[in-house]
Amino acid sequence: MARVLTAYLKRNDVPTRTALQHAITRLPFALTLDDGYVPLESSGYLPCTLDGEDAGFDLRFTDVAEQRADACDVAMTLKWGGDPREEAAALAVCAALATNFGAIVQRDGKQLSPDHMLEQAKGALV
Repeated sequence: MARVLTAYLKRNDVPTRTALQHAITRLPFALTLDDGYVPLESSGYLPCTLDGEDAGFDLRFTDVAEQRADACDVAMTLKWGGDPREEAAALAVCAALATNFGAIVQRDGKQLSPDHMLEQAKGALV
């Protein structure tokens, strides 16, 4: 399974750090985004803390070249290494994006529901 998630959003729905952190806080994870998150600008490693430990991942924003039926025009790509905390953090962020900001999240070409992402995130931490 690839270590990448892609969240497709409408440009106007890409959340600020405060809005995204607020959405994450409502999830069953103690996850904090670094202040370095800047909507549509962050590019590279984004530090995060999950249960007091490092759980960052690579985050990139790109414009979507093809016309999509859902009108999403921005892709957020989240990649991680072998640490399961990094995977859990990326999944939790994507679940928050899908639940609160209308993101369509895909992994290996398949769309994931927020519940499925949260289940996978919990499984990564076992």
